[in-house]
Amino acid sequence: MNTQSDPNAEPERPTPDALLHTGSEGAVTAEDVVLASGRDVTPASLAWAEDKLAREGKAALDKLLP
Repeated sequence: MNTQSDPNAEPERPTPDALLHTGSEGAVTAEDVVLASGRDVTPASLAWAEDKLAREGKAALDKLLP
């Protein structure tokens, strides 16, 4: 194993705060809800997510995320 660091590598820096945000401030799509639920994106799961969004609004996604 090579223990020498790469002289051309960028030094490690903290990730900028702007890159850590998920963008949940914007519009939530049915696909977002499906993916957050861990389901595959299928016509049936998209229909389920669209219904969930219609009933719960953006909170539908917030309830699925930890």
